[in-house]
Amino acid sequence: MSRKKFTRRQFVADAGKLALGAAVIPKGFPTIVPRHVLGGPGYIAPSDQLQVAIVGFGGMGSQNALELSKTERIVAVCDVDLAFSARNVASKLKTREGADRPDGLQLKAQFDAAPKYTDWREMLDKAKDIEGVVVATPDHNHAVVANAAMLAGKHVYVQKPLTYSVYESRVLRATAAKTGVKTQMGNQGHSGDGARLINEWIQAGVIGTVREAHVWTNRPWGWWPQGVPRPQHATPEQADRFHKNWGMGTLDLMLADAMAGDYPMPDGLNWPMYLGPVAEDVAYHPIYHPFQWRGWTDFGVGALGDMGAHLIDHPYWALGLTQPTSIEATSTPWGTSVVQPAPGAVGPDGKPARPAHVPVTYPIAKTVHYQFPAVGSRGPVKLFWYDGGLYPPRPDVLPDDVELKSDGGGLFIGDKGVLHYDTYGENPHCYPESLMDVARAVPKTIPRITVSHERNWALAAKGLAEESSPISYASQLTETMLLGVVAVRAGQGKKIYYDAEKMTVTNMPELDRFLKRDFRPGWAI
Repeated sequence: MSRKKFTRRQFVADAGKLALGAAVIPKGFPTIVPRHVLGGPGYIAPSDQLQVAIVGFGGMGSQNALELSKTERIVAVCDVDLAFSARNVASKLKTREGADRPDGLQLKAQFDAAPKYTDWREMLDKAKDIEGVVVATPDHNHAVVANAAMLAGKHVYVQKPLTYSVYESRVLRATAAKTGVKTQMGNQGHSGDGARLINEWIQAGVIGTVREAHVWTNRPWGWWPQGVPRPQHATPEQADRFHKNWGMGTLDLMLADAMAGDYPMPDGLNWPMYLGPVAEDVAYHPIYHPFQWRGWTDFGVGALGDMGAHLIDHPYWALGLTQPTSIEATSTPWGTSVVQPAPGAVGPDGKPARPAHVPVTYPIAKTVHYQFPAVGSRGPVKLFWYDGGLYPPRPDVLPDDVELKSDGGGLFIGDKGVLHYDTYGENPHCYPESLMDVARAVPKTIPRITVSHERNWALAAKGLAEESSPISYASQLTETMLLGVVAVRAGQGKKIYYDAEKMTVTNMPELDRFLKRDFRPGWAI
């Protein structure tokens, strides 16, 4: 007799069949009562819990873990700085008033019991019970970890932005389609009721035909450094200018010199694994880890990558946008690192080569203007992005007392009125106020998600739900966001034209190198 493998997933899928059979069992016949019935309301039997690994436990990783530990089981923890991970867990044990947090205590119990790793490759090789992987590392490591996890048959939840580059987003989309695993990007607003209301109102034509949308955020202000130079000791010639010349160039050199120093690496920090696919050997500095990495071109993609997934998401979804055909951007100066020429080097003019200023941090503030082509019955659309404290002009129809919140929001501009929303798509509202009577009458046609974004992914992994923001969608949104970063690279007052089918900047092909990063040997995907 052959013995067929029977997986837990098949068991869950067949549970309904067993329940139907129970309905016709004769009275008095012995039955097996499911464990979740004995456990009471809300109880989830261990056999029904998704076995989850967390890669990148600091910051959002610990928050994702906190949510998942309520209903699933964390079976492995991987972070290049496990001491920092432990501190994040400890910060969730008490409320501000000093009372115990049951969810924090539950997280700590699972964190303490889970095997620990600093190398996710070792974790995937050794921890055979993993069914799903949360990827919450800095942006530059998202793609390499998520791609390997999917190829190993693991469901993945990847923090936003999905990837560091356009090329990586396409690789993940292809891998997700090939493997068939369940995926989710961590733009939690996509699961919210506000996002669904926005879609329903736009599709119902409440504010009329939409040809324009604006989104903004105050980041990076108050969050992480941008527009700053790389920590670097000044040369004697540069130092001689200090406190004599107060121009911006000298001030940048003074700041770089002031930040430079021999900072001890935290005990246990696996810096080579932190760098991962980064081609350059960037020396450790506390301005990168923990948390301050997002504004550095080696590790993050700035405010657009951070908040674009929460803010651009809504017009992208509601208007059915694809990829833009043109993008232009303007910004404040980049933060740069001064690279001295090689001895005897000669410049294009035949004179001794001058030091090069290489961008290392993103500008403090920028605007990006996207133009999307018409699709089907929808005409062309313009989308405007603002960050660093910049705002769009207020539409005349928007009442003066409506606050455009500094942490972010968006505006759809229609020919009948406007739709305003806060970050994550929260608090959508149409103006003039009379349009809200129309909006409230619009049927709710998009299924609501009644659990957290993380829980939605876990249910999908168990065959009990559909993912809210799968990679098939999230990769397209991410590509659009990252094209804005490429446009900033083009320089002031320049428009780039993009051929999405060929993945190339047609009028400035030299920018294609920013669509795909250089990988450290052995790390390419």
